[in-house]
Amino acid sequence: MAIDILQVTARPPERVRPRRSRPGGRLAQGLIVLCYLVAAVGMTWRLWADPSRMAPTAVDGNVNMDIYLSTWFMRYVATALGHGHLPALVTTGINSPRGVNAMWNTSLLAPAFLLAPVTIIAGPVTSLTVLLTLGFAGSATSMFVVLRRWQVSVTAAALGGALFGFMPAMTVAAQDHYHLQFAVLPPLIIDAVLMLVTGRGRPVRTGLWLGLLVSLQLFTAEELLVDTAIVGTVIVLLLVLSRPREAPDRLLPALAGAGTALAVTLVICGRALWVQFHGPLAEHGSPWNVLAYGYPPSAYVTAPSAMLLHGNFAQYLAATGQHPIEEFGYLGWPLQIALIALPFVFWRHIRIRVLGLSALAMEWLAIGGHSVPFAGRISVPDWLLPWHYLQHLPILNQLIVVRLSILSDGIAAVVLALAADRTIATIRRREDWRRLAFACAAAAGLVAIVVPIIPRPVPAHEVSVPPPGWTSVIRGLHLPAGAPVLVLPLDRAVEMEFQALTGEPISTTGGYCIAPDPAGQAKKCEDRFLETGPERALARRSNWLADLRGGPGPSFLTTAEALEQWRPGAVVIIMANRPALRNFMVSFFGPPTTAHDDVMGWRTTARYLDHLAAYIRATTTVGTCCCTSGAVRMSPSACGAGPGG
Repeated sequence: MAIDILQVTARPPERVRPRRSRPGGRLAQGLIVLCYLVAAVGMTWRLWADPSRMAPTAVDGNVNMDIYLSTWFMRYVATALGHGHLPALVTTGINSPRGVNAMWNTSLLAPAFLLAPVTIIAGPVTSLTVLLTLGFAGSATSMFVVLRRWQVSVTAAALGGALFGFMPAMTVAAQDHYHLQFAVLPPLIIDAVLMLVTGRGRPVRTGLWLGLLVSLQLFTAEELLVDTAIVGTVIVLLLVLSRPREAPDRLLPALAGAGTALAVTLVICGRALWVQFHGPLAEHGSPWNVLAYGYPPSAYVTAPSAMLLHGNFAQYLAATGQHPIEEFGYLGWPLQIALIALPFVFWRHIRIRVLGLSALAMEWLAIGGHSVPFAGRISVPDWLLPWHYLQHLPILNQLIVVRLSILSDGIAAVVLALAADRTIATIRRREDWRRLAFACAAAAGLVAIVVPIIPRPVPAHEVSVPPPGWTSVIRGLHLPAGAPVLVLPLDRAVEMEFQALTGEPISTTGGYCIAPDPAGQAKKCEDRFLETGPERALARRSNWLADLRGGPGPSFLTTAEALEQWRPGAVVIIMANRPALRNFMVSFFGPPTTAHDDVMGWRTTARYLDHLAAYIRATTTVGTCCCTSGAVRMSPSACGAGPGG
């Protein structure tokens, strides 16, 4: 007799013997996993057309800067492992000289570790393409495995796996958020939690397994781990409310398993968590306005551009004021109606009832914590939204609530799989004509649900590649390993991409990343609170020169102050069609240390930077050498210390 995963049982776990799979059944399961992989390759075929250069795109057909951050961390981890040591959790490899804390950024440490050989051989963009493909196929497979463990039929489990792996939320996440799209571990974590709660698993062994899963997820995406904890909490609470009398009998074994899982997690992740919350560059809060996120209910039935069948989604976003790459909620009218109806149609089946209500609860949470329009001028008041009472709690105050939809989609997939399993069993019990009628009705319902959520292949665009001469100039500067390089015009994400693609052992003075301000508040690395006045002025005015906007270039004093504060080992400029920037840099530094094609570079030694500091002091004290209007009187090289000196 099949064991109900949500049925609290008093029988000892060792008496529960799983069914043995027949050889034919194993072959069918293998073919299903292969089909997931083929479908995943189909979803990412535009990336596989040139995996070392093509990356997903979502907004305006361009590659988002989040992808460049992921690219950099893939190279960072692979380089560290290539030198025989683990990557440091705090690094000045980007945002030099201040650095970043890897635990506060989407660093993908676990996937980057596992894919390091691919990164070393084929490059970080290829590794991310592999990761995206495994995100689709692996998420579907993990859900399929869990459903089979719950004694769901192969057909229904295959459906549930496919729905989860290729649901709209996963497809939208694939356009920009690798760490969210790789949702292989959450189904396994929820399964392990339910094994402890229902007594199906031995506390210590299941706790060890749960601790390992949690640790891997923590080093993959902490945000998705918190989302998984929220989902697990909702499911367990509804389960306890459904069977309150059995809950006390399961409390001690569940606590024993949870304690084991916590111990394992602390052993594996304890140091990383200490560095995150108490180490250098620890921070708090979020650089994003997380309170502004949330769905209007219409988002659940308005198809995003990631779907094959969609309308003018950009117009819908503009009308509702939503973020274009944070739209994970869509389910479509048929699936949304089914999700509301199924818990009540199958009310006597505890699994469908509990998980169906959990899915609806997660949708309710994802609406957010502020008043949202419902229909016309009618709005949902914030006091009716549960997230309104949770959004200020520690840790939860850093979550982007709409991302809960990734896991609520997973619950929806499970509910449909369980309902399909019950429906298949009912069809088999019917007489011939009734069986045919029931089967046709079920097939029609499934088609109505699936057609609106058929995804488009992931759109792709070529990443920013280094210009000709980049590698020759970096190597011609003969910099020590890890030396910071200031690249002008300053485009913080692109210079990270250049370093990641070529693997040159340098650091970058900027970067698209998260770092704390002096008060410890999380900010974007290019935020004005993390840069000094001269640094901002040099970045802005050199970009004016590069873009030929006609604005004034930085004064020599501003340039000298910025360089003294950044203390780069070299300054590199990309000259293509930028004569004003080239002329300014030559007038400031003199002839370049090395130049190739469209790239020029000046090595700035410590002695040169010390002379800059002296030059700044003399300028600000005596008022000579430079005037603040931008008309140059004397360059630092005239004070006796050129870049090569």
